[in-house]
Amino acid sequence: MRFMVIVKASKDSEAGVMPSTELLTAMGKFNEELVKAGVMEAGEGLHPSAKGARIKYGSGQGGVSRGPFALSGDLVAGFWLINTRSLDEAIEWMQRAPFLDGDEIEIRQVFAAEDFGEALTPELREQEERLRSQAAKK
Repeated sequence: MRFMVIVKASKDSEAGVMPSTELLTAMGKFNEELVKAGVMEAGEGLHPSAKGARIKYGSGQGGVSRGPFALSGDLVAGFWLINTRSLDEAIEWMQRAPFLDGDEIEIRQVFAAEDFGEALTPELREQEERLRSQAAKK
């Protein structure tokens, strides 16, 4: 099962405060454990929302808003994509992550092709597989 681990933004991450050498070292060690266990597929930190934008879709004229955005529970500072046998295993791994007091993450399962049932026709499944293969080659 694939999961996205969403690292919630904080006042510091939104202010562009970079992690200490100690925290980077601890996170590097944790990431190495994830990779050696075959759990980690990807993981990245994100720049503050001041360097981002939001696009709101609607009938007629949509809208673009440029950051920064107000600090709320929906801002993301980073992520991992991990592959574990269950949500419980994902939780066990992420409880070991070297975060600071007050930091928060969210773990969400990624949809798999079979989750879409009959709506994902053989043609759409083939297209999805082809696009993933092309993207992996880059």
